[in-house]
Amino acid sequence: MIVPMKKVSFVILEKDRKNALKTLRKTGVVHVEEVKGESEELTAFKQNNSKIELVISLLSEIKLKKGTKLVKELSKEEALKLSEKTLDLIEEKKNLYSQITSDKIELARLSKWGKINPQDFDYLAEKGVYLSMYEIPTEKYNSLGDEIHTMLVNKDKNQSRFFVISDHKLEQNERPQGLPPEAYQIVMPRVSSAELAEIVKKSSDRLTAIDEEINSLAVYIPALKKASAMFDKDIEMENLFSGMGVEEESENGSQIRLAWLTGFVPADDLETVKKTARENNWAIAFDDPSEEDNVPTKLKNNKVVSLIYPVTDFLGTVPGYNEYDISNWFLLFFTIFFGMIFGDGGYGALLFAGAVGGMLLSLKKKKAPGPMMYLLALLGFATMVWGALTCTWFGLTPEQLPEWIKMISVPAISNVYSNSEALKSVVRMRLTDGAGNVVKLTNEAWVKENLQIFCFSLALVQLSIAHLKGIAKNLKLKSLKFLGELGSMLQLWGMFYVVLSMVVDGVRFPLGITPESYYLFDTLPVSQVCLGAIGFGFFLSFIFANYEGSIGKSILESCKGIVSVLLGVVNVFSDIVSYIRLWAVALAGGAISATVNEMAGPMLGHLALFICAILILTVGHGLNMILNVLSVIVHGVRLNTLEFSTHLGMSWTGFKYKPFQE
Repeated sequence: MIVPMKKVSFVILEKDRKNALKTLRKTGVVHVEEVKGESEELTAFKQNNSKIELVISLLSEIKLKKGTKLVKELSKEEALKLSEKTLDLIEEKKNLYSQITSDKIELARLSKWGKINPQDFDYLAEKGVYLSMYEIPTEKYNSLGDEIHTMLVNKDKNQSRFFVISDHKLEQNERPQGLPPEAYQIVMPRVSSAELAEIVKKSSDRLTAIDEEINSLAVYIPALKKASAMFDKDIEMENLFSGMGVEEESENGSQIRLAWLTGFVPADDLETVKKTARENNWAIAFDDPSEEDNVPTKLKNNKVVSLIYPVTDFLGTVPGYNEYDISNWFLLFFTIFFGMIFGDGGYGALLFAGAVGGMLLSLKKKKAPGPMMYLLALLGFATMVWGALTCTWFGLTPEQLPEWIKMISVPAISNVYSNSEALKSVVRMRLTDGAGNVVKLTNEAWVKENLQIFCFSLALVQLSIAHLKGIAKNLKLKSLKFLGELGSMLQLWGMFYVVLSMVVDGVRFPLGITPESYYLFDTLPVSQVCLGAIGFGFFLSFIFANYEGSIGKSILESCKGIVSVLLGVVNVFSDIVSYIRLWAVALAGGAISATVNEMAGPMLGHLALFICAILILTVGHGLNMILNVLSVIVHGVRLNTLEFSTHLGMSWTGFKYKPFQE
């Protein structure tokens, strides 16, 4: 259920607001409305926490050796100092990488010149001999005139390296006269090539030391996370403190500065808040939230229904305060959908065993198993049940399974009976076409149709629940809008038969009146009743779907959106058909399982290929299970959060109740 909330407002003296916030935080039940505070202290808290969070992210990439002792406690100041030290090391590391790259490029540039030392050039310059380094294409060097004094250092097929000798220091951009434009000057290095190589070595050694130091800091991750959580509390407190409304009030000629804050509290906790307000001399006002209020949602369910919370938390789906809490229905149908999509009892057994193993491991460590373990066990068990009903175990054929496993399956949907001659004859005797001829329908098609009917029946049940909840809600509000919900449900029931006829089998479920038509009370053709339900349901929906106290205005609104109203009938058809994905996805998974078995099967009889066969089975079925998990997320969740929720009128616009607490 969605816990009822009360809107509360506090008025306090401005000078007491810090202490008031601390007291309110100790109470721990008020969800404070969002405010945007501004202060230098708030900015500092955010900057400090950003540093810590960045360091946590960087250190989390480091793999610690098994058994490494972790540091779990640091003060905020120590955590901040450690974070700044880490960021300084990372910045130094980045600069060293840049410097090493630059120096290596410099060494590569000078490599063909041999050992170059700028001090040697300075010494010669003091003696009046000025040398400049140049490179030029070899064929051009041979054509240099005698007016240019050069000294060849070395040459290869393409380039010649040489000194230009002059009796004075050449100014910047000054070139010796007669030197061809193809010659380009080599810039003197800042230090000798030998020193440059030594700098690169020292920088590389420093990089290694920095990496070791940073790696050693990974043990502080738990402590840093705790410090970050403390900074989060500081940020929350300072944000509220600086964002509270403040104004001056006149009383007996004096000015009094007041501050106020608004939030929401569960109705059951209102007395606690009122008591706290009395004890601290706060002014308090409370009332039921209005439709305009952005009220947080707090869900309260029993332990069984709460098993669905890991899924909804992962999806981030929260019903709005004025919407429905469908946690129980979500869990029920999600469990069914999961079992059908996984579809394989063997996979379900693995999931169930893994969940039980996880529970036992937690109990061994004297910890209570998490809800995810219980949910996994439930989903695994549901998959085992569906696998038993359909006789689907690790993609094996019925001939490869024990007789007792085949006996517990349900004939109408079981793989065992797809090749049964007895059932085939029954099918042919029951179904005829419009001319009275026996229809030749294989058992495989019969089982397929039954599975499709089961999927569409699930759609009928789940979507009917949605409209029944809508009817109950509007009856409670004494609104004629319940007739609109009734009309939608009648359309749903009628369209169910249309889907059976158009998707499953038009002979088995004829839309017209034939010898095979089903009858209610031996007089009313089911097909005609269903078509009439669609028409009457549309009539009710058209008149009452937008009812807000006036039938005329409701009809007018329907006329304005006539296209949407007409498309709504088509949407009912598509919503029911959408449930066929449960069968189709399971069919694809079963085909993959069978293919993996066919690939590995011939190898199992050969000792040399046995290991290869086991590898194929492990990898193949493992990947198939991963694909099934993705299919559940895409398809199983969708049917709850889209089709079912649409018929409920839910948009999942809510957000979680998060009380201001220590």
